[in-house]
Amino acid sequence: MHLNRTTTTNAPQNAATLLLLGLFASPVLAEQPATDSQPADTELAPYQATYTASMDKGISLNGTAKRTLTQKEGNVWLYRTDVDSFIADIDESLVLKWENNQVIPLRYRYRLSGFLIKDREQSIDFDWEAGVATGKDEGEPFELKLREGALDPLGFQLQLSQDIKAGKRDMTYHVIDGDDYDEDRFSILEQEPLKTNRGSINALKAEKVRDKESKRQTLMWFAPEADYLLVRLLQTEPDGSRYELRLNRSDLGG
Repeated sequence: MHLNRTTTTNAPQNAATLLLLGLFASPVLAEQPATDSQPADTELAPYQATYTASMDKGISLNGTAKRTLTQKEGNVWLYRTDVDSFIADIDESLVLKWENNQVIPLRYRYRLSGFLIKDREQSIDFDWEAGVATGKDEGEPFELKLREGALDPLGFQLQLSQDIKAGKRDMTYHVIDGDDYDEDRFSILEQEPLKTNRGSINALKAEKVRDKESKRQTLMWFAPEADYLLVRLLQTEPDGSRYELRLNRSDLGG
């Protein structure tokens, strides 16, 4: 999902949209390893995970999100996120290849629909042989020259967890957003215990690095004992409101 996108609605509706669109992180291929040593190879493993989403801005609103990673054939995978809430539904999917520890996006689709919010659709098709990405963003077609390692708004999230699993601790990504690229940086802060519905687990705490002037903060926790699955995400807005995603249930390996 997209960390910084909002829709043109009133304040409570914007907050709800931020909850849904900002709960999962959003950027593309890591450029800096944690050390000078060669990062370890990683292998993808299928999984299913469900999350509970909540927000705190004077009103209470809850939703659920489901994320799945499924192997189709060979090194081709399907990565999906489905959000179901009172205010909006999201269907987001990516067909990708996994080669040399990198997500290679092939086909990205995103659809937001809901109650009293503006529907939104985005599509990106990657032609790596021609070096071009084509698609539509809010109904407007675009064509963009592909950079090496370019990612989509969903695939970067898979890349992030795999980079952390490989031992990287400072990562910069370039993700296609409409007809341009966004650059996003993530850094591991520390390892700390995290309370879950299954008890306390050790998790690696990561932060989306923003400009010093920014008062928005995005923190994520990844669990090494659960194959570096995202177990919590917390976003704090400049006005102090908080949006949180917590792992509810996971099925690793299928």
